[in-house]
Amino acid sequence: MRFLSHMRTHARMLEFKIGDRVSFQPDGHPVLTGMLTRYNKRTVTVITESGQRWNVTPGLLRRGADDRPSGAAVANVIRLPQS
Repeated sequence: MRFLSHMRTHARMLEFKIGDRVSFQPDGHPVLTGMLTRYNKRTVTVITESGQRWNVTPGLLRRGADDRPSGAAVANVIRLPQS
């Protein structure tokens, strides 16, 4: 049963590519939007627009809203706050 669960998670993970804009809603937080930066064993790493790093199970991810006008150049850059 655990193997089947891992396979489903892995299949869901492969629906997204590194650099994809995604959104998710953690408990007690508003919807967060960011960029998928890494595949982990059972989760993916997402860096939000505010610079936070989250490890998220792929089942909670949704495609992020693409606020660029159609035909605009695709840039995989997230501005991080300067410290």
